[in-house]
Parts: sequence; C-alpha cells; structure tokens
Amino acid sequence: MGACNLPEYPPDLRSLEDTKRGEKWARRALEAEAAIVAGAMNGTRNTTLNNAALKLGHKVASGYLQAAEVEAALMEAAQRSGLAQEDGPEAVRATIRSGLTAGLQEPEHPQDRPDYQSAPRGPTIIQPAPARESQFYSAASLKGKPVPPRQWLVHGLVPQKTVTLFSGDGGTGKSLLALQLAVAVAAQTAWIGKTANTGRVIFLSAEDDDDELHRRLDDILTAEGRDYDDLSGLTLRSLAGEDALLAVETQIALMQSALFEELDKRAAEEAPALIVIDTLADVYPANENDRAKVRQFVGILRGLAIKRKCAVLLLGHPSLTGLNSGTGTSGSTAWNNSVRSRLYLSRISDNGFEPDPDARVLSTKKANYGRTGGEINLKWEAGVFVAEAQPTGLDALAAGARGERVFLKLLDTLTAQGRYVSASPGPTYAPTQFASHPEAEGCTKRALKSAMDALFGRGEIVIASHGSGAKARSHIARKGADHGQE
Repeated sequence: MGACNLPEYPPDLRSLEDTKRGEKWARRALEAEAAIVAGAMNGTRNTTLNNAALKLGHKVASGYLQAAEVEAALMEAAQRSGLAQEDGPEAVRATIRSGLTAGLQEPEHPQDRPDYQSAPRGPTIIQPAPARESQFYSAASLKGKPVPPRQWLVHGLVPQKTVTLFSGDGGTGKSLLALQLAVAVAAQTAWIGKTANTGRVIFLSAEDDDDELHRRLDDILTAEGRDYDDLSGLTLRSLAGEDALLAVETQIALMQSALFEELDKRAAEEAPALIVIDTLADVYPANENDRAKVRQFVGILRGLAIKRKCAVLLLGHPSLTGLNSGTGTSGSTAWNNSVRSRLYLSRISDNGFEPDPDARVLSTKKANYGRTGGEINLKWEAGVFVAEAQPTGLDALAAGARGERVFLKLLDTLTAQGRYVSASPGPTYAPTQFASHPEAEGCTKRALKSAMDALFGRGEIVIASHGSGAKARSHIARKGADHGQE
C-alpha cells in the first residue's frame, strides 16, 4: 500500500473553500432541477415541480441559494412546460412555496471530501476499498437442502412476492373482482371458488371514491354472509380526484413518488399478504409504449412485493389491439414480459353478440409458475361475481355430444343451401356462423369450436374444396360426402 500527503491549508481557509464549493454545487442543482421541471410530461408536472422545490429548499436552508432566485427559476421552467398556463401562476407559485417550505426544514450540504490538514500530521495512509464479495455459487451446494415451496396467494393465479397484472376492458368488473379477492384474503373466505391465503390487505383505488367502495363492500359482505367486523385486516385508500402517481418521470429514469413512499411505509407497518393497485393508467407516469420505463415501473412494484413479502395485484386496461385480439395486452409488450403472472377478465361475445351480459370469463394469459390458458366462468349476481359450476362426468360428455350434434346438423343445413363454411377464422368461420344460427340450440361459439376440433380429430369432418383455378376455395364437409368440387 502506498502513502500520500494531503495538501496543507491554514485553518481559516477551509470554511471559505467549503462555501464556494457548496454554492457551485447548489447552482448546478438549480439548473438541473429547472431543466427537469421544464421537460416534465403531462400528468407529472405538478409533482415534479413540488419535488424540485423541496430539493432546492434544502440548499436554501444551507445558505447556498436564495429563495427568490429558486422561485423565479422554477416559475420560468413551469411556463416552459405549460404547467403555468394550465394551472395558473398563483397555483404554480403555491406549489413552489410548499416545496420550499418543506425543504427549509432540513439543510443539505455537498458530500464531505477528505479534510484539509491545518497542521502537519505526517503521511496519511489510503486504505483500499474492501473486496466485493462474490454472490456466485455452485449448484452442487444445493444438494441436501430442502426445496423451498412455491408461494401463492391464490394457487395457480396470483403468486406471492411478485406483480400480477390483472386487465380487463372498462366496465367488465375487474375492480369489483379485485375487491372480492381483498375481502377473501382479509376475512378468510373463498374467492370465486378458489382458496386464498389469509392476511392483511391494502387496497389502493384511484378510480372509485369512498362511497363506491362502501357500496361494493356491502354487496360483497351480504353475498358472503359476513360482517364489517371481519374486515379489520382490510385497509382502504381512495385516491379519486387526487394525484395518484406512484412514480415520477425524470429525464433519466422513473423515481419513486411521495405516494409510493407512503404506501411502502404503510406496508412496513401492516405486513400485508396482498396490495391491490387500481388502476395502472392513474399510477404510471410515463408513456405505456416506453419499454424501458415500463420495466422500471414494474421493477419498482416488484421490489415492493419482495421487500414486504406480499403479492401486488396491478389492475389495467387492454389496448384496442389487445381487446380485439382477446389477448388483453396493453401498450408495449414489456408489460406482459415484465410481470410473472397476467390475468384477463372479458365478456362472452359471439361475433359481437353478447348472449348473457352478466357472464364473464377470467383467463390466465401468462403464468411463469403455473399453467397458462386456464379459464373460470363467472356470473354477476346480486352485486358480486360467482364462479359457475363446470360440467363434469356425464354432464360434460352430454354437453360435448350436444355441441357435436348441433355442429353436424348446421353443417348439413348450410351445405345443402350452398353456403360453405370454413375452419379458419374469417367471414365464413363455422363456429361463428353456427352460433348465430336460429337452430343453434343455445350452443356458444366456444362450444362449437370444441365440437369442430373433436370432429376433425375423429375424422368425421374433413377439408374439401369447391370451384377451380383461381376461384378454388376450401370448406368443411362430412367425410365421404360429395365435396362439391366443380
């Protein structure tokens, strides 16, 4: 190890040097914060302005800046961002002063450098930084250790210590279904026929006000035969009409907001098993198509889930593409790729026709730790969703046989009329055509699709063709029937 001598200065020069350094440091901070405020995105401007004023207030408290110059610089930045034009100068000025007032309570100085020596003290030994400990390990070291079980809040649907994205179009009932889950966890009841682990719950709603939450809870308790005393473990927070952002957007990255810090503090106090956040559009500050920001935001929430050992259920809306395709995706594919589980609540519709407006399907669109593609049929009854009993045994066989019988009957009817149907999605798609037929006997498109697959599997129907040359087209026909070739 080598040694080096630090420069010697008279004792009275140290204070002057530190003051100059502090002023230079604070001036750079003022320029940086003003630039961040000027470039803030719509929906985050007020929070960004308040945070900037708070940070600069620390420098004012230390004497490195004047309050008047901070207010002037931030007011100019707010005008460049458009906030002053939207909220008015007085509202902007009040936001700045609020942040400054809070910042003045805690002076801040630049990080200390090594002290200058005011008298000879001999050589100073510079100690090397401690070596970084390696976190790599051999897989063989796991031999003999018990395998940790996978932790679930709801087995196969909602894993613990990570983020589950729960999407659905507006009005489908995802907020209600999420609140039912919150009640099930807090009150030790079942959720749509599934067993949920018991624990405390924090339910953060940016969509519903306190009155609506009260009404929905009353419906749930009535349906479950429970009382409000059973909900001592459920903490509610309505953010309707408030700034609900859990992160703020800077030019570099997303940063945790004051609201997030409040949520994290509450989670530390309560140790919940579940945190519900409703809804993504209200709590996420950036462009939903920005892959980097999406991953950062999910990372912030996943960090909360890991730190507090709970499940985080994030509610969101699908994009138009995700809605039309039935995938339920939203914006960037990073949303789907970043979460470990994704659920989708949808209505049952056949070619735009909704046979039962109270029916829903909860489907598993992504499950890193379980089976993808599972579905639970739900029905809205008396203000809550209940799981519909699935046919089993002879009932299931009867339902399948009925679908196949109706499929073949309608195939014969339409073929005799010269109306050919196809096995490929499109205008002549057989399940769609048959489901809307007056003689469908109530069979849904889903049931007829299953029937078609079964009939193809057994070879009872085949792909045939009609027409010739450029006009040749394929259609479904019974095996061995006149395939209508021309």
